[in-house]
Amino acid sequence: MNASGAVAAAVVPAAGRGERLGPGAPKALRELGGVPLLVHAVRALARSRAVGLVVVAAPADGVAEVVALLDSHGLDDKDIRVVAGGATRQESVRLGLAAIPEEVGIVLVHDAARPLVPVEVVDAVAAAVRAGAGAVVPAVPLADTVKRVEPNPGHPEPVVDTPERATLRAVQTPQGFDRATLVEVHAKALAEEAAGGADVPPVTDDAGLVERYGGTVVVVPGHEEAFKVTRPLDLVLAEAVLARRRAADAY
Repeated sequence: MNASGAVAAAVVPAAGRGERLGPGAPKALRELGGVPLLVHAVRALARSRAVGLVVVAAPADGVAEVVALLDSHGLDDKDIRVVAGGATRQESVRLGLAAIPEEVGIVLVHDAARPLVPVEVVDAVAAAVRAGAGAVVPAVPLADTVKRVEPNPGHPEPVVDTPERATLRAVQTPQGFDRATLVEVHAKALAEEAAGGADVPPVTDDAGLVERYGGTVVVVPGHEEAFKVTRPLDLVLAEAVLARRRAADAY
C-alpha cells in the first residue's frame, strides 16, 4: 500500500441481519446472480485503483465463514481483511477503521447492500477526498416529490410541508473521508454514548456524524445502479442489472 496515504482503504460493515429481505441468511450473504452481495460489494471496491485495502466487518460469530467465502470467490489475492463487527453499523465501522494502518489517510465506507456500485463512483469519491474534502457522499437527484409528515404509524399522517425537490439528493455509498475526520467524529459519538446520550437522535451514515459535529460534507454524482438492496423487489432489480452487465461483458 502507498505509504503516502494517497491510496484509500475501504470499510464494509456487514454484520447486520437485514430483516426487511425476509428470514434467512444475513443480508450481506444473500445471493445475487449466484454470488453473495458482500462479494459483489468487495469486488466493486477492489476494482478501483484508488483502493488499496478493503476491511470487512463481519458478524462476530462469522469471521471465519466470511474469510472462507471471500477466498472461495477468488478474492484471496487482494488486500482484504476481515474483522469482527459490532452490534450496530456505527460500531462495525469503528472496528473496521481500527484495523486500517495508520499511514492510510483516506477511508471509504461502503454498504455491503450496494453490490453494483460502478467503479467510477468509487474513484470520484476517493478523488474528492484526495483533493481536500473532509467528507464526501455520492448522491443522485430525486425523481419523486417528497412530503415531510408528522409520523403517526398505522394512521393517516398529516403533511407538514413539501421540500423543494431540486435541493434534495438520495445519498449512496461509498462515502469518503479524511481519516482524521472520521476518527474524530466516531470518538465523539462514542464519548456521547458513554455519557448517557440516549436521547441523541441516531444517524444512519457516517456523513451524518460529520454533520452532527459541525463538519462539512460535499456531494459528488452517484449512479442509479448504486442502489441499496433492502427489500425483495430491490433484489429483482439487481438481478436484472447484473444480467444486463453480464450480457454486455461489462461485469
